Amino acid sequence: MSDDFLAYLDELFSDFGPITTRAMFGGHGVYHDGKILGIVIDDALYLKADAQTVPAFEAAGCAPFVYDSGGKVVAMSYWSLPAEAMDSSQAFLPWAKRAWEAVLRKPVGRKRKR
Repeated sequence: MSDDFLAYLDELFSDFGPITTRAMFGGHGVYHDGKILGIVIDDALYLKADAQTVPAFEAAGCAPFVYDSGGKVVAMSYWSLPAEAMDSSQAFLPWAKRAWEAVLRKPVGRKRKR
C-alpha cells in the first residue's frame, strides 16, 4: 500500500476514528480498536459487511471482494464503496459506521466441529 493511499485512508477515517493497517495476504488489513474493519487490495478499500448492511452496499452499486481459490470464485464479506463515499470524510462516515456495526455484530471466535 502506498504511503499516499495510507494518508488518504487516515483522512477518510478522520470523522470515524483512528485506524491502523497491517500487511496481510498480499494486501493490508484496516483496524479500529484492534478489530479488522476493512481490507486494502491494490489501493482499493473494501469494508466489512454482514446480512444487515449488504443491502445498503448493493443498493449503492457496490460489490464484494472476490478471489480465485483453485478455480472457484470466493466472495468475502468485504465490499467496495460508492465513488462518492471516497470523496470526503463526511461522505465516508456512514459507510465506516455500517462496517463497524457489522464488526461488532460478528460473533467472537469460531465453534470447532468435534
